[in-house]
Amino acid sequence: MKPLTGLDGLFLHLETEATPMHVAALHVFEPPPAASADFHAAVRRMMGERIDLAPMLRRKLAALPWQFANPVWVEDEDFDLDLHVRSVLLPCPGTRAQLEDCIGELHARPLDRERPLWMLYVIHGLEDGQAAFYMKIHHAMLDGAAGVALTHALFDTEAEPAPRALPRPRRREAAPGVFALMSAALTRDADQYMKLARHLPDVVRVLTGLMGRTGGDAPQGEGALRRNFAFGPKTPLSITIDSERRIALVDFPLDAVKRIASEHGTKLNDVVLALCSGALRRYFAHHGGIPDKPLIAAMPISLREAGNTEFSTQVTMNLVSLATDIAHPLRRLHAIRDAATASKALTRHAKSVLPTDAPSIGVPWLLGGLASLYGLAGVADRVPPIANLIISNVPGPAQPLYACGARMTEYWPLSIVEHGLGVNITVMSYAGTLGFGIVSAHSAMPDPDALADGLRESFAELVLCDAPAARPKRTRSHAATQAAAEGDETRPRRSATPVAKARGDTPAAAVPRRSRSKAG
Repeated sequence: MKPLTGLDGLFLHLETEATPMHVAALHVFEPPPAASADFHAAVRRMMGERIDLAPMLRRKLAALPWQFANPVWVEDEDFDLDLHVRSVLLPCPGTRAQLEDCIGELHARPLDRERPLWMLYVIHGLEDGQAAFYMKIHHAMLDGAAGVALTHALFDTEAEPAPRALPRPRRREAAPGVFALMSAALTRDADQYMKLARHLPDVVRVLTGLMGRTGGDAPQGEGALRRNFAFGPKTPLSITIDSERRIALVDFPLDAVKRIASEHGTKLNDVVLALCSGALRRYFAHHGGIPDKPLIAAMPISLREAGNTEFSTQVTMNLVSLATDIAHPLRRLHAIRDAATASKALTRHAKSVLPTDAPSIGVPWLLGGLASLYGLAGVADRVPPIANLIISNVPGPAQPLYACGARMTEYWPLSIVEHGLGVNITVMSYAGTLGFGIVSAHSAMPDPDALADGLRESFAELVLCDAPAARPKRTRSHAATQAAAEGDETRPRRSATPVAKARGDTPAAAVPRRSRSKAG
């Protein structure tokens, strides 16, 4: 048995039919070699040979009696790989739009809790003979960093790797009884209460400092919590969402993004946030107007120590202003840099007391009921949003990867949307590219392709800003940046390229680029 941590359990209890809590990745490969003509069979063999490198893929949930505490992971005695590796055929001609539609359908389906919480779909019929597969895993099993570790375990770093040792025969584990499950839950919760008691003085000290005075003589970090917290504007993204998902994919050369960061004295993540900010400005310019208040991004931050590749979730959530109220792209980038720097400082100060585990007795009843009530009552439609969307940036593999002899050419991460957070942009680097995987709830953003177009335009805009004549005078402080922004807003805004209409605005026959696929 392996108990779930408090954070892992949180993703289980917040899951509803409208808000599945799995993360995923889409991998596209060059046409497989002749020896692997049946890519589905080859991938199935590959998974059978390597699944022991990720033992969690063989485990399923065992619920405690009356669900009075978090379930535990146990060996699935009836594990059948064929139930987890499926095949999908796209309709002709197998365009990128058809692939995105197919992934949207697959991403909307919750995982079956009676089996290990993952699925892999091998996708055939892509144009130019390419192959792909989409793999989704429940967030209760892993986070972004653990997902990268799983990628390294499953894929090769060369087309013809050295033969791997065959997996050893497995010894079947007996299913735990009711007494063993209850004893494990009570023992674990007792340990968690003892840890909370030991750390309570440190928690109080850190929170007092973060909420403390904010004057110029305040020690570093004090007052940071009050300075960095602000509600976001109400937008169409901040609603009770439906279960239908839309997907858009875009990528950029990693070196070009790094060059923008270096040229303007920012981090790579600052440029990622600025690209998203510019795209959102363009999107809202054509969908109700750009909000007066800056949009707020919820940004997951890893709490892992260096070298920790444990299959679990070890993250916290930061809030970062996207400075969408600032028109000039470089002034907006600098304002985002200042906001992200302050947010990271806050996390550093609080990291020592941020929990990834907690007692769980009674939690499944409480959180499960609240999650259902939150969606049914439409709470997200009425309360001010703490954040408007989720943006995550995960460092991925630097070298090309291979599956069954085929080179992986593209790699996109895909993640979770929630009531009040109808769009998720997850970013991952891979072999010299930076892939942006956009997931939206249909009710919040019916056509994320418009946001993808905005990302491309924002990237081109920042590249053009590398020209000396386009650079504003460097600012020394956030206050100076804001003052410059206020002056800039008096200038006429650039006209943006018109975005595509939402799917519901035009009859399906008039939109030939979108052909729905039958996935199964």
